[in-house]
Amino acid sequence: MQRSLLQYAIFLAVFALLVGGIHFYLWHRLLRAPALHQRVQTWGKRVLVALGVALPVSMFLVRLLPRSAGALVSFVVYTWMGVAALLVSTLLVSEPMRAAVHALSKLASRPLDEARRKFLSRTIAGSAGVITFGLAGSGAAEALGEVAVRKVNVALRRLPKELAGLRIVQLTDVHVGPTIGRAWLAEIVGRVNALDPHVVVITGDLVDGSVEALREHVAPLAELRAKHGVYFVTGNHEYYSGVEAWIEELGRIGVRVLRNEHVSIGEGAASFDLAGVDDWTGGSYVKGHGPDMAKAVAGRDPNRELVLLAHQPRQIFEAAAHGVGLQISGHTHGGQIFPATMFVRLQQPFVAGLDRLGETQIYVSRGTGYWGPPMRVGAPAEITLLELQSGAAS
Repeated sequence: MQRSLLQYAIFLAVFALLVGGIHFYLWHRLLRAPALHQRVQTWGKRVLVALGVALPVSMFLVRLLPRSAGALVSFVVYTWMGVAALLVSTLLVSEPMRAAVHALSKLASRPLDEARRKFLSRTIAGSAGVITFGLAGSGAAEALGEVAVRKVNVALRRLPKELAGLRIVQLTDVHVGPTIGRAWLAEIVGRVNALDPHVVVITGDLVDGSVEALREHVAPLAELRAKHGVYFVTGNHEYYSGVEAWIEELGRIGVRVLRNEHVSIGEGAASFDLAGVDDWTGGSYVKGHGPDMAKAVAGRDPNRELVLLAHQPRQIFEAAAHGVGLQISGHTHGGQIFPATMFVRLQQPFVAGLDRLGETQIYVSRGTGYWGPPMRVGAPAEITLLELQSGAAS
C-alpha cells in the first residue's frame, strides 16, 4: 500500500512539473511573445495558472464531488488538457519556421525589429489557435460520437477448420468514470450483442473509480451475450481503482476474469485455448498480482491454438516465447491525440492494428472509450470484431 502511495505521489509530482512547463510555454508563446495588451496578458496569465492548477487538483476533487458535479469538472478540465496538448504540439511545429525566419533575416543583414517580431509571433499564435480549435472540435465529435465497429480477419495456423469464422469482439480502455457512464455503456453492449459474438473479451482499463461509485454504471455488462462467454483481464487503471473489489464485482455480473490462467473455447477437438494475464504493472500495486505467462499456459497442449489477452502490447515478447498465436491488447488508445502516437512508441512495441512478432500475431485496439480529454485526433475509437480463420497468416 505504501509503495502504491509513493508511486502515485511520484506520478503527481512529475505530472505537476509537466503541466507547469506546458503552461509556462503557452504563456510565453501566446501572450508574452506576441506582446499583447498588458491587461490581456495579466488576465491570460491568471487563466493559465488556474487551468494549470486545476489539472492535478481535479484528480482528487472528482472523487469527492457528487457524480454530476465531478462529471462537469472533469469535462471542463480534461477538455482543456486536450486543447493545451494540441496547442503545444502546433506551436512546437512552428518553432523551426520561427528560427528559419530569424536566420534568413540575419543573412539578409536585416534583423527583425520589434514590430516584425511582434507580427511574426502574433501570426504564429493566431494560426496555432485556429488549427488547434479546429482539431479539438473534430476530435471531440470523434470521441463523443458513435463508436465504429472495426472488422479484422486473423488467420491462425493451429485453429481447427471447424472454428473458421469464429467471432471475438474486443472492448478495451472503456474508462467508465466521471464522463462515461451507464447509458453510454448500455448502448455499446447492445451493439456488441448485435454482432452475435462467440466470445467477448475486455482487455483492461474498464474503470476509473471504485466499485461503490461505478457499480451502477458498469452493470450493463451483465447483458453481454456470447456463446462461449465474456472474459476480462486487468489493466493498469483497475489497480488505481481497487482491483480486488472489481474482480469480485465483475465475477458477480457474469464476466470471467482470467488471472494468469487459460480456458478452452469450443468443444472437443474443435477448440482452442484462451489465456489471460494480469496487467504488466500489477505486481507494483498489489502483492500476488502481475503477469505470469508460464502459469497462464501451464499444462496446455502446445499443438493447440493459443490466444492471449494482455492489456499492454509489450507482453508480446514473452507471449512469442510461449507459443502464442494471437495476442489481443489495448492500453495505447492508438495515441488518442496525435502526435502522442510517437511518444507511445517509446513505451510500447506496437500502437494500433494487426501486426506480428515472428510467428506471433498481435492486435492492438485503439480503445472503445477515452481517457482524460473527451477527444480523439487521428485515433478513432473502436469496437473490434476479430474474425478468426484457419491457415497461415499472410
